[in-house]
Amino acid sequence: MMTCLRTLCFAFILLGVLLSCRSTTAKIESPQQPIPRTFFGLHIHRVTDKTPWPNGAVPSWRLWDAHVTWPDLEPSKGQWQFDTLDKYVTMAEQHNTEILLPLAVTPQWASARPNVKSGWQKPGFAAEPKDMNDWRSYVRQVVSRYKGRIVAYEIWNEPNLQQYWIGNTDQLVAMTKDAHDIIKSIDPAAILVSPSATTGRGIPWLADFLSKGGGRYVDVIGYHFYVFPQPPEAMVPLIRQVRQIMLNNGAGDKPLWNTESGWAKPKPFPSQALAASYLARAYILNWAAGVRRFYWYAWDNHGWVSLETTEQDSRTLTPAGRAYGVIQNWLVGARLDWCNNDTGGTWICQLTRNEEPEWIVWNPDGTKPFALAPSWKIGAITTLLQESSALVGYSVDVGPVPELLTRVSGPASPK
Repeated sequence: MMTCLRTLCFAFILLGVLLSCRSTTAKIESPQQPIPRTFFGLHIHRVTDKTPWPNGAVPSWRLWDAHVTWPDLEPSKGQWQFDTLDKYVTMAEQHNTEILLPLAVTPQWASARPNVKSGWQKPGFAAEPKDMNDWRSYVRQVVSRYKGRIVAYEIWNEPNLQQYWIGNTDQLVAMTKDAHDIIKSIDPAAILVSPSATTGRGIPWLADFLSKGGGRYVDVIGYHFYVFPQPPEAMVPLIRQVRQIMLNNGAGDKPLWNTESGWAKPKPFPSQALAASYLARAYILNWAAGVRRFYWYAWDNHGWVSLETTEQDSRTLTPAGRAYGVIQNWLVGARLDWCNNDTGGTWICQLTRNEEPEWIVWNPDGTKPFALAPSWKIGAITTLLQESSALVGYSVDVGPVPELLTRVSGPASPK
């Protein structure tokens, strides 16, 4: 009797119906579109000297902490230094990589408060420009030089933190408007991303920016969905909060990009396998919750981050670095239909690839048995970073590391 009820319950889950026999505490219905390669972004800091270009695909690249902010490009008024950024742009073109360039950090010579030091930034760097014409000149110079080569520009970085911004929101709205007018007049196809606030503390800042009309001047809403030391599942409610703020302020129809996320200290990973699972789960859940791009921080950072994708040589992949390529293979080109987590804490995400369903499952709380519906016709299981193996029966042990379940044609495998 119990076997029949379980089978019936799973069949209904496949139809998207929530039944009491396996109730859900969260359900995410994703947009019905294939996951593009550009969803997968990275930060790479030192690729011109110490870091070799990653072996796998890098569809999108955000140039932050890469020595190409405004003070790097214009260290003195009218004195431009584009050598490093030129190399980045050429390298990106060679690897079919789209660049997102933050327009941020005020040089001391242009700062309204040149002697004010905020956090770890140099004096003046976190303040607004004293003359907006200097800001306009900077934006115009960069966009004119890289028209058609840099795909997207982001206005400022983490303005809700004083180490990055000590001006007020009205000033940043005005700077965003000026940047919009200049960028669109020179390169109409370029994408403009809003200033990206960070963590749950950034919600009030974003609401203030959008309520003051900032959303009118951007194509995309940017945010940094840092939740460390919490696990990736904590991103889901934060993403929902941001999307609600967008909806409340007339920006609900704009794409949402996670322009920077990862895990910093304290290190919450007792194993490399768990670290890899955090990266994979973060990408799955960001897309499911409505994020359209996700720039991982960072490929070659070995100081601030606790979840490293490369070893100290910035060349040898860690398990998390390998997972970045594996999860691309699992997701790109597929449609993510829905995700939910059941009463036992197991997350189930259904994909559709070539009109065939697949499922990714994991349980962040520990290893537990998970019953498979016979109608799923699962024939193979692939654990993250492992080879695919045949699966016989209607149950698997599911733990924190995601597993991909794929079908076989014909009747379901016997027990």
